[in-house]
Amino acid sequence: MQPDIIQKYNRPVPRYTSYPPANYFAPCSEADYLTMCELSDKARQNNISFYLHIPFCRHLCHYCGCNSYPMAKPEMVKAYVDALHREIDLVASHISNDRKISQIHYGGGSPTSIPISMIRELNEHLLSIAPTIDRPEIAIECHPGYLTANDWHELTECGFTRYSLGIQDLKTDVLKTVNRRPSMVDIGEILQILRSSGATVNFDFIYGLPLQSADSFRQTIEQAASLRPDRLVTFSYAHLPRLFPRQQILDKAGLPSDSEKKLMYEMASQVLVAAGYKPIGLDHFVLPEDELAVALDKGQLHRNFQGYCTRRTTAQVYAFGVTAISQLDDGYAQNGRNISEYIDTINNGRLYIQRGYRLTEQEKMVREVIETLMCNYSLRWNDLASRMGVSVEEIRNACQYDEAIIDEMATDGLLSLDADQIMMNSDGRPFVRCVAAALDPLMKNSDKQFSRPI
Repeated sequence: MQPDIIQKYNRPVPRYTSYPPANYFAPCSEADYLTMCELSDKARQNNISFYLHIPFCRHLCHYCGCNSYPMAKPEMVKAYVDALHREIDLVASHISNDRKISQIHYGGGSPTSIPISMIRELNEHLLSIAPTIDRPEIAIECHPGYLTANDWHELTECGFTRYSLGIQDLKTDVLKTVNRRPSMVDIGEILQILRSSGATVNFDFIYGLPLQSADSFRQTIEQAASLRPDRLVTFSYAHLPRLFPRQQILDKAGLPSDSEKKLMYEMASQVLVAAGYKPIGLDHFVLPEDELAVALDKGQLHRNFQGYCTRRTTAQVYAFGVTAISQLDDGYAQNGRNISEYIDTINNGRLYIQRGYRLTEQEKMVREVIETLMCNYSLRWNDLASRMGVSVEEIRNACQYDEAIIDEMATDGLLSLDADQIMMNSDGRPFVRCVAAALDPLMKNSDKQFSRPI
């Protein structure tokens, strides 16, 4: 792709991990959320997904854009986890227990910063609420800089089916610059321990950090691929120092240029495809037999705030903990961010909902269009219309479809078109967010702040 085309489309646009993005959320009450919970029983896809947010980190990485907090004292950690248990019970009383759990996910922060015994008890609590589907996904994000070999063995006794290892880079100079602790245990040994429980393992990396180059990142990915994890993820670093002031430190260290960053992704992708991995969405690479690869082949890949999933595990997401976002058929609800307020509010028998968004029927159509394109790199208008029980014209009107803009993107080589389909070209895939934004009426006059694709 020509440099002028890259420059033209490398503009701030939403990541679309939800539609609308979280920066469109407005004040939302506990009553609003409970109404959405009760309506979720009747949703077309009404499996249950639980998300738990563990906000604590023993060290805060300079690049972090997550809702993370310095590690608290043991008594505060216990009080927080006790509040999680109470919040789970408060919400569970408003959803039907004849539905099935298809997904549980722990994120943060660093979920593995708290005692593993607490994690095991939380899992046992969640799994007591309702039966599960066959082969549910029970996943946790892990910081390997915190855990000994004994810790990893103990973690395998908690019932997880997937582990995501936040490695970020294998170069110690890069990790030191961004204040990330390297793994305490050899990555290959960790992989062996986790796989002994029958679980699958992700290796997660970030590109676009100080001291990284296309060549150094290629070496990291080659080394990682040689260990053959089930999934390998290459996240693009989003530099937003106005939103996350700690990122200002990285400005002083120096960041790779846009062209170098794009080359990092391209070289990593080439390495992984040559090693037999299949690209999934913006940043995932999976082995060919992976459920995500099968779903992509069928055009049935999906995603939520927790990452890519299949239609089989797609569910209504009920989220617990500070800043956690519930993702339901009718909208979103997000908890507040103050840990002490959260604990006090939950202990008084109330939910800590502060922000959210209730979708209109038109916005639900737009959400389906954008999720389909973002996940599968293509969409067929007639398939979407059939799935939603509406006409193609209604969907296009909901998106305020502008044929001239989409035609220009096709001329620029981002995508291919026919009467029924939009399909991203291989060179255009890094800019799928730009195409999605062109189908998003909220972007017509948006004043929100977003990151760039590269």
